[in-house]
Amino acid sequence: MADLFEAAERKAAGKAAYTAKDIEVLEGLEPVRRRPGMYVGGTDENALHHLAAEVLDNAMDEAVAGHASRIDVNLGVDGTVTVTDNGRGIPVDPHPKFKSKSALEVILTTLHAGGKFNDKVYHTAGGLNGVGISVVNALCDTLTVEVARDKKLWTQEYSRGKPKGKLKPGGAAKNRRGTKVLFHPDPDIFGDKAGFRAERLYRMARSKAYLFRGVEIRWSCDESLLDEKAAKADNGDAAPARAVLHFPGGLKDYLTTTTKGRITVTPAPFYGEGGLPDGQGRVEWAVDWLAANEDDSRAFLNSYCNTVPTPQGGSHESGLRAALVKGLKAHGERVGNKKAARITADDIMDGSCVLLSLFIPEPLFQGQTKEKLSMPEAARLIEASVKDHFEHWLSEDAEGAGMLLDHVVERAEDRQRRRQDKAMLRKTATRKLRLPGKLSDCSRRDATGTELFLVEGDSAGGSAKQARARDTQAILPLRGKILNVANATRDKVHANQEIADLLQALGCGSGSGYDEAKLRYERVIIMTDADVDGAHIASLLMTFFYREMPDLITGGHLYLALPPLYRLSQGGKSAYARDDAHRDQLLEKEFSGRGKVDISRFKGLGEMPARQLKETTMDPGKRSLIKVTIPDPRDREQNRASKKTADLVESLMGRKPELRLVFIQENAKLAAKRDVLDV
Repeated sequence: MADLFEAAERKAAGKAAYTAKDIEVLEGLEPVRRRPGMYVGGTDENALHHLAAEVLDNAMDEAVAGHASRIDVNLGVDGTVTVTDNGRGIPVDPHPKFKSKSALEVILTTLHAGGKFNDKVYHTAGGLNGVGISVVNALCDTLTVEVARDKKLWTQEYSRGKPKGKLKPGGAAKNRRGTKVLFHPDPDIFGDKAGFRAERLYRMARSKAYLFRGVEIRWSCDESLLDEKAAKADNGDAAPARAVLHFPGGLKDYLTTTTKGRITVTPAPFYGEGGLPDGQGRVEWAVDWLAANEDDSRAFLNSYCNTVPTPQGGSHESGLRAALVKGLKAHGERVGNKKAARITADDIMDGSCVLLSLFIPEPLFQGQTKEKLSMPEAARLIEASVKDHFEHWLSEDAEGAGMLLDHVVERAEDRQRRRQDKAMLRKTATRKLRLPGKLSDCSRRDATGTELFLVEGDSAGGSAKQARARDTQAILPLRGKILNVANATRDKVHANQEIADLLQALGCGSGSGYDEAKLRYERVIIMTDADVDGAHIASLLMTFFYREMPDLITGGHLYLALPPLYRLSQGGKSAYARDDAHRDQLLEKEFSGRGKVDISRFKGLGEMPARQLKETTMDPGKRSLIKVTIPDPRDREQNRASKKTADLVESLMGRKPELRLVFIQENAKLAAKRDVLDV
């Protein structure tokens, strides 16, 4: 038994042996092929397109350094990508350390080999670690490089990181200079079905042209490679078969193109560029803000460092955010807007379209994929540069600055309201639902078939309570005219008791916290007097629902009741008229015989007997309702109508009386009757 135990121990010790023989030394580009995720972020579509970005970045570095003015990008039908520049060309003379190899071969086959480790060759560059082009070479089954330099052409072919032969002279190149790289991703790494997407490569090339206005990029691909769906979408991102990309206006051109057709807060975007203190680089920016009725999902923040995209942001974005929020707060303090002190960077950045491009020597990125800039000093430099320009821009256009400040303050108030709503939800989550004391609720617990009538005043509420069907109809009297939420601050909205009672009765929350599943009634019916005051109250209530609970309207839950204004009777016959026109129509058609017609005008719903209120306005079998509808901004076909609705509500109910004056002046001629005499 002991012998068996010792044998088992020896066997286990043999399996766990760990000696020098187990230590692998990966040479050349083998580490890249064994662990591609470390160098290009994985083996998915993003990693595949990162190969193209690395090669294009090298060409852009030549352009930014002032040595290239043109770059050609071609996607071939065989899945190859070719990038050609007219720069200086990669050196082809023997490398002093590896005399048997050319500098070109050293760059393509050795990690951490390149000309960007100091600022003698490139002052600013996207490639910094000398691994970009060698990583591409390692992960491609075919790579061919041509160099036109000193009026001579040189060619060398590679496969999976290894040269297939020596560097070969290709003859004279009198009218040509620069570097041409053709490469095809290795299917052993990325899979047999992997391939470049024309639309993605085109957007990559286009963004480079916007980022550096001194370069012209010529894009081309076969038409068979284009995405038909992207072309039909017509959103500006579809790739053409051929295009010449050159944008003298830089980021401003990019932003103007991107926001075309959208409603923005300010008449013109905030655009500028400037050098960083002490000559440490330069920064360019373009910022615009989408109006409140625009879809925030179409906002974006695209940042770059030395033309390299930084989708995870970093220090340069932090600097821009700080500059914008501090600049706007300072402007608010100058104009006496105390609410400006509440705004945060999120308030000013949400719903914005931002492009930011930084050029700086020796940037520090997180990882080889360069998705995030990590340089605290860059944040400080950008904040100092942008803040001065922003404050100057605000002071030059007082009207635009006022509109931007109002827009951002409104977002800050909305953020605070959402936070308060969440706090209230947390408080009441474990509590029994408390309803307003003046609410006469219906007895049915399920929302299906139930109705909440919003009436003006306790008098009308008393009549409605007597006329209602207790099982399905609830009554909530409102005192006087509800607050105009389009012309009030968030503090006033939250402090208003009538609104608090209404929200409590509905139970579904408001704004971004609206939850239709928690709506306690199937229909919400606004029932006001059939006069001017009643119409005004109904307008205020509709404005409340439009601004605070638009989904309640699009969900088909909001209605207007149609109470009568007149009662007509003759002998045993009676009828009800909604307004003067309806009264005249009934007199002509229903009471055309002989005899006096008694016409009584209701002073209000509170003066109407409960029996008549039920018969004319509340009985589902006899009444008439108007369903309130609005265009859905999420529906592309209704988007234009949605913008018109938002503009109309803002004109009639918003904070600017001059807009109401314009509306009255434009529509006064349509009024058939006037309450004033022409003098």
